[in-house]
Parts: sequence; C-alpha cells; structure tokens
Amino acid sequence: MGRLDAVDIGSKKLTVQTEFFTRPTWRIETKVYLGGALKKVYTEDLASTPVGELQRTVDTFHQTKMDEIVDGLRRLSQ
Repeated sequence: MGRLDAVDIGSKKLTVQTEFFTRPTWRIETKVYLGGALKKVYTEDLASTPVGELQRTVDTFHQTKMDEIVDGLRRLSQ
C-alpha cells in the first residue's frame, strides 16, 4: 500500500513516495527526492487508524505533502 508521484521541476525531477509499514507499529513514511537525492522524510503514526481507513489516510497524507512541496517550490521559483 502506498503512492508514488513524480513531476519535473525545472531541470530536476521531484519524486514523492509514500509507503505503509507494519513493524514495529503501523506507520507511513513519505520520502521526498529531488534530482534523485533524498531530501526529506516525513513519518506519521497510524497505530490508532482503523483498518478500513488506512488507504484513505495514506492517500490524504501523500497528497497533502505533495501539494505543500509543489506550492513551496513554486513560491521559490517566482
């Protein structure tokens, strides 16, 4: 379970990858790469999330981080 998006930012590629992990506890990690280099890792604890809400939570977290990063990069380029 996870998400992967990539967009071109100038001459570099921005890749945002969100993965679900079960051990040691349920969590998601979103890794941000720019030009192939790891720039940032965001972690969210999902231990109290109901099973039926996991994919929606992963999707929402991923999309929120993707939107924040793209908006920030757009502001920097102006």
